[in-house]
Amino acid sequence: MKQVSGKDFCRILARHGWTLLRVNGSHHIHGRPGSIVRPSVPVDRNHPLKVGLLKHLLTQTGLTEEDM
Repeated sequence: MKQVSGKDFCRILARHGWTLLRVNGSHHIHGRPGSIVRPSVPVDRNHPLKVGLLKHLLTQTGLTEEDM
């Protein structure tokens, strides 16, 4: 699986229609109209997201590895 930072993942979400709702500390909470899902992406000094968290976020948002 490709390593992606939180900052880059936020850009990927924006490209696929997710909007930034709020920032709580270092966590960016995104949303989409008509969806109750609120993915929370940790943005920590450009560090890559861990594999388990990245898989969870992909499942939560309905994205695939090819979308990245």
